[in-house]
Amino acid sequence: MSTPTQVVLVTGASSGIGLATAEALLAHGHAVYGAARRVDRMAHLDARGGHALELDVTDDASMERAVQTVLDAEGRIDALVNNAGYGSYGAVEDVPIDEARRQFEVNVFGLARMIQLVLPPMRAQRSGTIVNVSSMGGKIYFPLGAWYHATKHAVEGFSDSLRVELAEHGVDVVIVEPGSIETEWSDIAVGHMEGASDDGPYADLTARMSRLFEGSGGSPPTVIADVIVEAVEADRPKTRYVAGAHARTLLTARALLPDRAFDALITSQLK
Repeated sequence: MSTPTQVVLVTGASSGIGLATAEALLAHGHAVYGAARRVDRMAHLDARGGHALELDVTDDASMERAVQTVLDAEGRIDALVNNAGYGSYGAVEDVPIDEARRQFEVNVFGLARMIQLVLPPMRAQRSGTIVNVSSMGGKIYFPLGAWYHATKHAVEGFSDSLRVELAEHGVDVVIVEPGSIETEWSDIAVGHMEGASDDGPYADLTARMSRLFEGSGGSPPTVIADVIVEAVEADRPKTRYVAGAHARTLLTARALLPDRAFDALITSQLK
């Protein structure tokens, strides 16, 4: 039995997980709107039958335009994949508060605003799926990542509350927790970290964290795209999907180990 075509809006679709997800959804026959600031990097989506939209999740007018464009064209939105986000590492003492605020604007408040915008049509049709791309970093932690991990822990709690809130309206809320994935994410995180903390009292820790990032390896973004497609197409999706290198191992360790023991495990990776 074929899966009915769904109208799906994917944020952060110009690279990595977002782009792989848009391509996978198109391959499954869905009507896909890929949205990001770098529209030129999504041009091939149009050639494949998708649609590339300009979107800045820190700009309310941009978010409203993107959602309205989809509604004007399709009359409905069946799924929202909130993938836009980035990692900003650096010692808490060093990272400017403005940069910390931007982490929350992109990773949390942009995600929340997109949800606010798609909920009226989803409630009206009494169906819909919201997929929030969190991270294994929403359950675990690394030094120099306090602001990033704070945003992903926030996404986890936000999504759990929202899931119960929307159940009576027929809207599913799904959390995806990727592990290490081969995308631009690590380069951006390391760039922020070295820019903030490669000189001063955290320089040695910064160098060790950089080596950890460089040697961690990762799964291709298609691994996460596949579970997002599964969630979008499921009649009753799971509340959480875990995939990607190291994710299950580290999440299991976090669940089983006391705090100090997990601290020691993380520290042991930074020798």
